[in-house]
Amino acid sequence: MLSSKTFVRAAKAMAPAIHIPARTYAQAGANWAAQKVAMSNLEQDKFINYQRIEDNLEIVRRRLNRPLTLSEKVVYGHLDNAEEQDIVRGQSYLKLRPDRVACQDATAQMALLQFMSAGLDQVAVPTTVHCDHLIEAQVGGVKDLARAIDINKEVYDFLATATAKYNIGFWRPGSGIIHQIILENYAFPGGLMIGTDSHTPNAGGLGMVAIGVGGADAVDVMADIPWELKCPKTIGVKLNGKLNGWTSPKDIILKVAGILTVKGGTGAIVEYLGDGVDSISCTGMATICNMGAEIGATTSMFPFNERMGDYLRATNRGEIANYAKQFGHNLRADSDAQYDELIEINLDTLEPHINGPFTPDLATPLSKFKEAVKANDWPAELKVGLIGSCTNSSYEDMARSASLVQQASDHGLKLKAKYTVTPGSEQIRATIERDGIMETLTNAGGVVLANACGPCIGQWDRQDIKKGDKNSIITSYNRNFTGRNDANPATHAFVASPEIVTALTIAGDMTFNPLTDSLTGADGKPFKLSPPHGNELPPRGYDAGENTYQEPPTDRSQVQVSVADDSNRLQILKPFEKWDGKDIQEVPILIKAKGKCTTDHISMAGPWLKYRGHLDNISNNMLIGAVSAADGAVNAVKNIFTGETKGVPDTARDYKAEGIRWVVVGDENYGEGSSREHAALEPRFLNGAAVITKSFARIHETNLKKQGMLPLTFANPADYDKVDPTDKVSIIGLTDFQPGKPLTLRLHKATGGQEDITVNHTFNQGQIEWFKAGSALNLMKEKAKAN
Repeated sequence: MLSSKTFVRAAKAMAPAIHIPARTYAQAGANWAAQKVAMSNLEQDKFINYQRIEDNLEIVRRRLNRPLTLSEKVVYGHLDNAEEQDIVRGQSYLKLRPDRVACQDATAQMALLQFMSAGLDQVAVPTTVHCDHLIEAQVGGVKDLARAIDINKEVYDFLATATAKYNIGFWRPGSGIIHQIILENYAFPGGLMIGTDSHTPNAGGLGMVAIGVGGADAVDVMADIPWELKCPKTIGVKLNGKLNGWTSPKDIILKVAGILTVKGGTGAIVEYLGDGVDSISCTGMATICNMGAEIGATTSMFPFNERMGDYLRATNRGEIANYAKQFGHNLRADSDAQYDELIEINLDTLEPHINGPFTPDLATPLSKFKEAVKANDWPAELKVGLIGSCTNSSYEDMARSASLVQQASDHGLKLKAKYTVTPGSEQIRATIERDGIMETLTNAGGVVLANACGPCIGQWDRQDIKKGDKNSIITSYNRNFTGRNDANPATHAFVASPEIVTALTIAGDMTFNPLTDSLTGADGKPFKLSPPHGNELPPRGYDAGENTYQEPPTDRSQVQVSVADDSNRLQILKPFEKWDGKDIQEVPILIKAKGKCTTDHISMAGPWLKYRGHLDNISNNMLIGAVSAADGAVNAVKNIFTGETKGVPDTARDYKAEGIRWVVVGDENYGEGSSREHAALEPRFLNGAAVITKSFARIHETNLKKQGMLPLTFANPADYDKVDPTDKVSIIGLTDFQPGKPLTLRLHKATGGQEDITVNHTFNQGQIEWFKAGSALNLMKEKAKAN
C-alpha cells in the first residue's frame, strides 16, 4: 500500500505497468468515416476524423506489438505516415497532422506575417485567432476594453483582415481568453491541436492532445506541412480517492509541480488516470492540464469520461459527446500500458497548496504555509487577490468563490484586500452576471476586469504600490515569475486555487488558514468559513452573451490585408540570410546569463506586447531581464571591442552594425515559460548565431532552430563555469553538421590561450536544412519555388 503522503515517483526508464480495468483494443470493423460529426458548431464543413486514428493505430499496434497509453493513441493516431514512421519514445522525431491551429493576438501577428510571406491562398487546416493579450487592466472591464480597442486598432484591423483573407476564424477583443474559447467551442476528445501559446494544453481537459508551439510551427501546419515533434515520453499521474472540502483541481497540479519542478515534465506528456479522475469536473481537468505547462510538459490530458460528456452537452456539442463515447476504446489507455514515470496522489488526503513566490514549483501545503511566510520573511499582508484567467475562470470556479464571499457578506464583512475577477470568456461573464454571481463578488468589493489575460501576463496598470515596494499578491493564475504580473521585482506572487485566493482576500492576510482559523464578523463574533460549494455547470445553461466571432467571408478575393508602411506596430518580414557554409569563428559572448532565464527575461511582455508585430521595435527588449554572470547586472553588458557598457540590445545592435555575430551563454532550462517565438526571432534579427546552455525548455529550443539559430548544450554542464564573458568563441564542426554528432566550442581567452569544450545538439537532418537555409520559412519558400 502507498503511504499517506500518497505519491510515488519512479526513477527508472519504465514504471511498473498500470492496470486499467477493461481491455481497450480497437473495435474490429467499425467504420468511423461513415459518421459525419462536425468539429465545431462554427465549422459545419470540417469533420472529426476518428477513422484516421483507427487506421493509424491498427498499423502502429502491429508494428509495436504492445499496449498503448492514451497519449500514444492520440499522437500516433495523427501520424503522417504510420507505416514508415520511426517510433521510439524520447528519440524519434514524429511527423504529425494536427486537426487545427489556434493563435492568440500577440503571437498571431508574427505567425500571420510569416504565413503571408509563404504566398499561399488560405490555411490548410481549421485555424482561429483570439484577441486576448492586448487589453490592459486599469479600472474595469468595460472601460479597459474600450481603451484597448482604441489603442490597438491598427493591430486588430490587421488581424481582422488577415484572418478574413486566409479563411481563418477571428474572435474579436472582448470575446475571452483563447483557451477558454477553445474549450467552449473547438476542443474535442482525441483531437490534436497546436496553439501559439504555452497554455494550449488547457484543451487536455476535453481529452485532446493540445500543444503550445511557436508561430513558425503554426505556419507549417497552416501551410499543409507535417508538423514535427520529438516522440514524447509519458508520465502517468494516478489519482486515487476523491476531491473534497477545500481541496480543488488546482491543488492537484500545484502538488504535481512541487514533485516534478519546472523542468521535470520536459519532453513528456502527462496522462492522468485512476478512479479519482471521475471526481473532477471537465473544467477542473482543463485547469490541471493548463498549468502542466509550468512543469515543462509537452502537454497533459485526461481520458474521456462522462464529466467531459456533460460539458460537451452543456456547450451544445452533444453529437461530439456521443461520437466520443462510441470511440472510447481509443480515448483511454490500454490495459497494462506502461509509463516512463509514475506518480500517485491520494485525493482523499490531498490538502490545498500555495505555490511561490517567484516560481510556480515551490509548493507548500496550506497547513505549513503560515510557518513558511514567517520563516522566509514573505510579506504577510495581502495587497491583492486575483481570480480568473485561462487557468481558473470556469462557472464552477466563480460559483465556489462567490459562496465564500457570500458567507463573509452574511457576517457583515467586505474584502480586506483588493480583489479582481477575470472572466475567461464572454460566455462566462454573461452567465455569472445573469446568475447573480458577479453581483455577489462586486458588492463585497471585487472589480470585474475584461474578458482577457490582463494581470496574468503583465497587462496590469497597478497603482496601489510603487515599483520596488515589497508586497504580496495571490492569484489563481498559472505563472508567477519575478515581475511577471505587475513589473515589480519586489512583488511576491503566489499561486493557489480561486477558493484559497478568495479566502485569503477576505482576511487580507497571507497567514490565514480557512480550514483552522476564524474571522471576526461585523457583530464582533468569530466565525469560520464553511468549505466552498458551487455548481459544476450552470443549472439554466450558458448565456452566450454578445456575439464576438467573425466568420471568414465566402468571397475572400477582394479582402485587402491592412499594414501601413509607416507603422511602428507592424512590419513586413524580410528573410534571414543563409548560412555562409563556414564554422563560426571568434565571435563575442553578448551575455553570459546566470540563473533563471525565462522567455519573460528574454522578451518581456507587458508594455512590449504592442510591438509583437514589429520585429525591429520589439528587439529593443531582447534579454533586458537576464542577469549577467559577469557582475550580476541586468541589461548592462560590455562591448568587448570598445569597452563601452550599454544595454543588451544596444550592444547587440552595435555588433550587428559592424557585421559581427555573437552568442549567448545560459544556465538550466533556458527559455522556460511562454511559447513566444520573439525570444528566438529577436536574437536572430540582431545577428545572434547561437545560444549555448546547460539545458533548454522544449518550445524555445525548437523556436531557435526554426529561425536558423544554433541551440547547443554543454556535454558536461559544469563546463558552463569555464566560459568567461570576455571570451571569444568559435563553433567548430558546422561544415560536417550531422544529427547526433557533437560540435566543438572553442574558447579564446582574453588573457591568451584557448580551450575546447564539447557541445551537443538535437538537430535532425530536416532541422539542419533549416539552419543551412537561414530559417525554416526560407526552406519552405525554396521548396515552394522548386515545385
